[in-house]
Amino acid sequence: MDQNPTSDLRPLVRDLPKVELHVHLEGSMPAETLFELATRHRVADLPGTLEELREWYVFTDFPHFVEVYLASVRTLLDEADFALLASVVAERLAAQNVRYAEVHVSLYAHLMRGVPAKVVFDGIEHARVRAEREHGIQLRWIPDFPADFGVEAAESTLDAVLREGPSSVVGFGVGGVESPLAPYAEVFARARAAGLASLPHAGEQAGPERVREALDLLGAERIGHGIDSMKDQALVERLVDAQIPVDVSPTSNIRTRVVERIEEHPLPAMLDAGLLVTLNSDDPTLFGSDLSGEYGIAHDLVGAQGLVRLARNGVHASYLGAARRHALLAEIDAVAEGHGAA
Repeated sequence: MDQNPTSDLRPLVRDLPKVELHVHLEGSMPAETLFELATRHRVADLPGTLEELREWYVFTDFPHFVEVYLASVRTLLDEADFALLASVVAERLAAQNVRYAEVHVSLYAHLMRGVPAKVVFDGIEHARVRAEREHGIQLRWIPDFPADFGVEAAESTLDAVLREGPSSVVGFGVGGVESPLAPYAEVFARARAAGLASLPHAGEQAGPERVREALDLLGAERIGHGIDSMKDQALVERLVDAQIPVDVSPTSNIRTRVVERIEEHPLPAMLDAGLLVTLNSDDPTLFGSDLSGEYGIAHDLVGAQGLVRLARNGVHASYLGAARRHALLAEIDAVAEGHGAA
C-alpha cells in the first residue's frame, strides 16, 4: 500500500480529522529510522544498506514480521533513540490529519533487555511535548506486555509504569500471542485501581472466549482487534449494549491471515450489528499501510457515511477530554457535510 498519506486518496479520507487508538510505537518504525539507529549502535545481523533494509522490511509472513519487529526493538537503547522514533511516528501521523493518538509501547520488551523504564518514558515524553507544539497532535501512551510471557512480565511492567510512568499514560495493555487471560486478573485490577484503563488485545485469532475473559477478568474498557466477537451473538449483544469499543485494523488482519481477503473482512457486519468500531493501523510500517490507507479500505467496504461513523467512533472511544472531544466531533461533522457525507 502507498506509504504517502496524501497521494491518490479520496478527498474525504484526506480531510477527515482522525484519531488512532491502536498503533504500536515499535511497529511504526520506518526502515530509514531502523537503519539510522542500527548504524548508530553498530547493531549486527541486519542488512547492510538502506535499500537492502527496505527490501527486508516488505512483509512476507508472520515469523518474518516478528523478526523485523524484534530487530526494531533492539536498536532502541537510550533516551535519544526513543525520542527519535516517537518524533518520526508523530510526524507521520500528523501528516495524515491525525489529531490524537493513543500509542502502545512494548515496555516489557525494553525492560527485559535492561533498558530502564525511565529511559523509555523520558524519550517518548520529549517527543510528545515537541510533537504537540510543532504539529498540533496529542499523543498518549499505553504500555503493555506480551501475554505469552507470564505473570512476572506483567507485574514488572506494571511496577515500572506505576513507578516511572508520566501522566500521559492513559492505560495498560497486554498483547503478544493470545493466551488465557485469567493469570493477569490481579495485575489488571491493580492497574485499574491506579487509574489506568484496561486496554487488552483480545479476540483476533483465539476466539470470542478471549474477549469474554478480557471483559470479565480484566475489566476491559476497550478491546484491541476483537473481530472474533462476531462468532458469538450473545457477546456481540453485550458489546453493543455496553458500547464497549472494538479497535479494528483491517490490513493487519489480512497480513496475519486471520482474514483471507479484504472482501471477507467483518468490518461492515460489525458496524451493521451496532458495535462501536474504531479504525486503526496496528503496526503500519511493518504491514505496509498507515491510517489513511485503512480509511481508504474502509471507504470501499462501508462507504462515505460509514467512514464518517468510524471517525466519530474513534473520538468517542478515546480518552480525550470532554471539551476536545466535542470540538473534534463538530469538526468531523463539518467536513462530512462539506463532502456530502453527513
